Amino acid sequence: MIPVGPTAVRRAAAVICVSAFVGALSIAGHGQGRSIGDRVYSDAQATRGQQFYQKQCVSCHGGALEGIVGPPLSGDGFLAVWSARSLADLVNKIEQTMPPEQPGSVARPQAIDLASFILRTGKFPAGQTELAADALGQIAFPARAPAAVASSGATSSFAVAGNLAQLMRGVTFPNANILFNVQVKDPATNKPAMPIPFDYVLWGSTVYYGWQVVDQAALMLVETTPLFLLPGRRCENGRPVPVDRADWKQYTAALIDVGKAAYKAAQSRNADAVNKVSEQLNETCANCHKVYRDGTREGSTAGASRCQ
Repeated sequence: MIPVGPTAVRRAAAVICVSAFVGALSIAGHGQGRSIGDRVYSDAQATRGQQFYQKQCVSCHGGALEGIVGPPLSGDGFLAVWSARSLADLVNKIEQTMPPEQPGSVARPQAIDLASFILRTGKFPAGQTELAADALGQIAFPARAPAAVASSGATSSFAVAGNLAQLMRGVTFPNANILFNVQVKDPATNKPAMPIPFDYVLWGSTVYYGWQVVDQAALMLVETTPLFLLPGRRCENGRPVPVDRADWKQYTAALIDVGKAAYKAAQSRNADAVNKVSEQLNETCANCHKVYRDGTREGSTAGASRCQ
């Protein structure tokens, strides 16, 4: 896995080592007893939400919630993204991260009203009782099967380009460090100043910065870690990546899981929550490193299991 950074700040003295509604990936499921189709909100509540939406949200998400700058908040794509998730997840997302330039400015009652408007727009019927905050966790979006990938019978043209070390150093390592960096720098600080003299990398931090970068880093761990299992990839020392070994699959799955946990923690906009996951991230990386980077798998000679 990636070169291990220092342990979390709470455990070590030195530490070196994702415009929009973000689509709200289906990172975690919940146990609920009701569906959003069970008349869980009132029409008056949705109307309040519509009024707030027109003032604060329409420029990004569109007059019909079709998505413009931000993603759509209605239709099949929206429902697929929120499949089997609770209304609490949606309301928390609105309250804690919207709008991107001023997260936390939407009060919880307003977020609940907005969620009610989203449900009405999606043609989920209204009831007589307003949606209450304490019921959100027990109400779920309908579960949807993942979309099937169309196949023409042709062989995929995608091929491995880099070795494992290059993949980790180019993608996994920097994104893990963004999560570790929450321990030493609050993502909620002011927008970085334009660099003088000009530097493209530093300039990029003035375009995408703060909690948005933390969100993206966590999601990139989830999205890119499965590339560790791509057949044909080599270690830096030329050996094949052990994609068929059970422990390699286990370590890969563990990194995906910690990426999901990091994204969920980032949605709270709470640095302490992210830092707790950073400790898990450090441990997850170390567990794999001691076997495949340092070559200490039980029963192997020193360096025999190295994949670097």
